[in-house]
Amino acid sequence: MADPNRHAHLYRCRTVWTGAAKGATVAYDAYSRDYRVEMPGKPPLTGSADPAFLGDSALPNPEDMLLAALSACHMLSYLALCARAGIHVLAYEDEAAGEMTVKQKALRFTDVLLRPKVVLAPGGDRAKAEALHATAHRQCFIANSVNFPVRHAASTTIAEG
Repeated sequence: MADPNRHAHLYRCRTVWTGAAKGATVAYDAYSRDYRVEMPGKPPLTGSADPAFLGDSALPNPEDMLLAALSACHMLSYLALCARAGIHVLAYEDEAAGEMTVKQKALRFTDVLLRPKVVLAPGGDRAKAEALHATAHRQCFIANSVNFPVRHAASTTIAEG
């Protein structure tokens, strides 16, 4: 019998190395890093490795997608909190940045900084809106799943009435 207190969410994807069509992995610098990620019922994503690892610079890489996941998760958590709190957000954009460095003898993400820019409807409560970023951070599933700091430096403006 299923436990009614358990709130599990299961996600699935299929990753296919599409670069195989360009040849086998005969040498490190001679094979394609291109791939496709398929999720049931959704459009496929195409990607490659970072150019530093001989990937295609025109395609997103796993590092890009991790940063995008952190940025999107914070945004979606924040917008939900604002909607529940009666704060009317008119616009939201983020210029996120993540850094990978060698730590404990392995290349890994060591820091991410989210820079959300939020525009509130006229009469909005700027202080309350800014305080909700901390709650959004605590509620972000992706930020809760990584082992490096995810910081935010938000700016909030109120639209002219």
